Amino acid sequence: MEGLEGWLEAVDRRTTQIGIIGLGYVGLPLTLLFSEEKFRVTGFDIDLTKVESLNDGRSYIHRIERDHIRAAQRSGFRATSNFAEIAAMDAILICVPTPLNEDHTPDMSYVTSTIEAIAPHLRPGQLVVLESTTYPGTTEEIIVEAINRHGKRQGVKVLVNNPMPVGVEGEANEIPDALNGVMVAFSPEREDPGNMITPRREIPKVIGGVDARATTAAAALYGSIFTRTVRVSTPAAAEMTKLLENIYRSVNIALVNEMKQLCLKMGIDIWEVIEAASTKPFGFQAFYPGPGVGGHCIPVDPFYLNWKARQFGFQARFIELAGEINEAMPGYVVQTTSRALARKGKTLRGAKVLVLGLAYKRDVDDLRESPALQIIELLRHEGAEVAYNDPFFETVGHGRHYHLDLHSTPLDRVGEFDCVIVHTDHSLYDFAEIVEQAKLVIDTRNATGAIESSKIVRC
Repeated sequence: MEGLEGWLEAVDRRTTQIGIIGLGYVGLPLTLLFSEEKFRVTGFDIDLTKVESLNDGRSYIHRIERDHIRAAQRSGFRATSNFAEIAAMDAILICVPTPLNEDHTPDMSYVTSTIEAIAPHLRPGQLVVLESTTYPGTTEEIIVEAINRHGKRQGVKVLVNNPMPVGVEGEANEIPDALNGVMVAFSPEREDPGNMITPRREIPKVIGGVDARATTAAAALYGSIFTRTVRVSTPAAAEMTKLLENIYRSVNIALVNEMKQLCLKMGIDIWEVIEAASTKPFGFQAFYPGPGVGGHCIPVDPFYLNWKARQFGFQARFIELAGEINEAMPGYVVQTTSRALARKGKTLRGAKVLVLGLAYKRDVDDLRESPALQIIELLRHEGAEVAYNDPFFETVGHGRHYHLDLHSTPLDRVGEFDCVIVHTDHSLYDFAEIVEQAKLVIDTRNATGAIESSKIVRC
């Protein structure tokens, strides 16, 4: 396509070829949104099982049905592991994981390996957008650097003209039309797994390009599937926006987790307190305590920002403290369980414990950073015999930071266990029935809040 004007016209005509790298909890829903708008999407993933499943019209994410995949196929969607096909794409959206290393430093290996794989296949006029949550500076330090380094051998480089004016959401002025390089932007994913209320297209899309052309091209592309785009001046501003959103949640969850522990010591019901505080029509937003924080973003983002802040000689003490409080919650659950068993004359060593729900969040099939994984490891370390039940996971084997090798235990065996820990309050669970069958229930989610029983220990 010729020039920026031609690029924008192709978006309007839905002839833009879109490549989405990483077909997981972010990339696959994004694929479906573009397919619904009749764009032809090619999905790229190194997991051959995912590629085969999608090409067979099968979904591996609970909330995405087979019919959704097949509808996308009718619009031209297919999956591949052949990154040479990147050359045929007009827009390449990168949706790969950005986890933490064991020492809480950013693991950028997925981003780095992805850009190294696609950079040799890029051509002038393409748009590359990173969606993966990361620290400010990643887009320019890793994506732009790799493209320019590879481009020296093939005459391809990143476009840079004038920056995007701060706070501008409309069209930028005086943008050169010629597309003599690769356009690069950052646009953070804002997925909310399990949210059945807010349609994905109603979630505003934040966009920061390395220059005004990239921002304009990305805004046009995302504007075709989202009802609103929000342009910021730089990729770093967009990267920091994502971190602020999730650190805001991390800090407030840490606050209520600490308040919960204090309220338990004082004999006060924290859930009643939160409900009462929520009646205030201004200045308060409800956050809820639990066994820790999970998902890809909230447990990870504070440490990404802390790592970057230290490079500037700055210690983000408040953010660090919130991360420490949330990380300590699985240990608090295990301690509470130990004390509850001791009151019944039992110890954790040799106790049979059933963890109810492994997913980090209600009604999702997502294990990423789930506190349940650490709770099970801690219980095992103390000598407990641990099993689990989760309707979304028939088996759980090995992951990045866990080695479980367990099969889901049927709920009709609840009575066989010395203790049941309610970790995830899936809507499929009948908690009244579970309490009736169980010998002891440790409730980390207030799932049994309406039930009165001496068997229940709220944690």
